[in-house]
Amino acid sequence: MINFDFCSPTRFIFGRGVEKQVGATAAQFGAKKVLIQYGGGSVKKSGLLDTVTASLREAGIAYVELGGVQPNPRVSLVREAIELCRKEGVDLILAVGGGSVIDSCKATGLGYYYDGDVWDFYCGKATPAKTLPVGVVLTLAAAGSEGSNSSVITNEAIHMKRGLNCELTRPAFALMNPELTFSLPAYQTACGAVDIMAHAMERYFTNTPHVELIDRMIEALIKTVMHNAPVLMENPSDYEARAEIMWAGTLAHNNLLGTGRECDWASHQLEHELSGIYDVAHGAGLAVVIPAWMKYVYKHDIARFAQFAVRVMDVEMDFFDPEKTAREGIRRLEAFYTSIGMPITLKELGVPTDRLKEMADNCKETDPSDHSTGHFIRLTHADCYEVYKLMA
Repeated sequence: MINFDFCSPTRFIFGRGVEKQVGATAAQFGAKKVLIQYGGGSVKKSGLLDTVTASLREAGIAYVELGGVQPNPRVSLVREAIELCRKEGVDLILAVGGGSVIDSCKATGLGYYYDGDVWDFYCGKATPAKTLPVGVVLTLAAAGSEGSNSSVITNEAIHMKRGLNCELTRPAFALMNPELTFSLPAYQTACGAVDIMAHAMERYFTNTPHVELIDRMIEALIKTVMHNAPVLMENPSDYEARAEIMWAGTLAHNNLLGTGRECDWASHQLEHELSGIYDVAHGAGLAVVIPAWMKYVYKHDIARFAQFAVRVMDVEMDFFDPEKTAREGIRRLEAFYTSIGMPITLKELGVPTDRLKEMADNCKETDPSDHSTGHFIRLTHADCYEVYKLMA
């Protein structure tokens, strides 16, 4: 286990009806005027936006609204939100939505105090120094952005999607009512489950030895999601299943599960190129990427992949052929994705294969000088190209 410094300062308020506390909670953080950001019309149709604004008014907090956040949130809307915040004198940003809305709000908060273009933070040209606080009313269990230090933004002008890890981006508070996810389509629920599992697996596949406690926690979290996701395919209004998955989403990405170990993140970098160009759902893209990445790297540590197969995928250990056990674990993961309606190939995802080399060449971390990605195995552009070919 390696040294670590872990802090999760977000206040989480979880359960039925907690969205009605948004005004009182924002007031506790000193809010006088709030920018409410959201996506499409669902928050209006459901009455959630009315509930939020009524709670703010009751607490004596003024507000302005900005809708239109899209999946794979666009930097153009972030720029618009920054200008609106400055014009209106906003002192807190409220995300009413899922990961895309939260990430857009995080970027808005960082850009508020910056004289340059907010995209500078996401392409590695600048480092944030200050932010407006962000609060969350969560409507989708997936990205875990309600408790994480990360945000991901797409620059649609250049078809590039980049992430930023920065402690400033952890939300001040998150109100989490599983009932708000009842109306989600099955596809979105499944995408969310894949995303949660991916955040756990990015941390699980590590070269750091002696990390048994966190290994066991990750295994339990993934198995919990795999148990409850099919329940929601049959009964979208199962509160307990929704609650399990919602809390799993937070714990998968507030980095508790990354403590004491080096994490990978190659799969997310590979997927960002897919969704940056083709605008696919992030979870669906990960369902294609992760098994391909596993097939490419598993021989680096067959024992860890066999452990994953046995403990998570319930494969019987073949002590005479651990590699067979590892491969069966990957096959069962693919079968699970298929069972909840997720694609496992680029063809099923609806993505052509004519730009694989371009995606591989662009696949790297935020540091402009670093032209590789991942930590379990450091993937060069040539490696990334081979992984993409395995997705076809």
